Amino acid sequence: MKPDITKAVLGGVVATIIMTLMMMFVAPMMTGMPMDIAAMLGGMLGGYTMGLIAHIMMGVIVFPLIYVFIYDNLPGAPVVRGLIWGIALWVAAVIVVMPMAGAGFLMSNIGGMMAVMAALMGHLVYGGLLGAIAGNGENTAHA
Repeated sequence: MKPDITKAVLGGVVATIIMTLMMMFVAPMMTGMPMDIAAMLGGMLGGYTMGLIAHIMMGVIVFPLIYVFIYDNLPGAPVVRGLIWGIALWVAAVIVVMPMAGAGFLMSNIGGMMAVMAALMGHLVYGGLLGAIAGNGENTAHA
């Protein structure tokens, strides 16, 4: 059974907030450089505001909806499925999106492997939270 779309979007809200905070406060401790997702995306999209809108829309709406759509093709419990989805998003980010945003292949221009690992941590937290909050579509409330 697929997760409820409303729960998936709620999971996307929580996961996007936590991941963003991690990139703002935890990643700089690892890399020595700020990792402002909105600014990186804004470089591709015409400014910080557009980058922020894209980041929020992708994290809150687009990625959770795709997760619900592909849910049945992922193995494991909801959290595991979310972690797998987070890894898929991370791979796309470090190989496709970050080079387009000027961060270089495997984020070579913004900290290299330390930035890649910080991004992996952020995407795992995003996916794990999304999976945990979205659940598996079954009503777990007891009468």
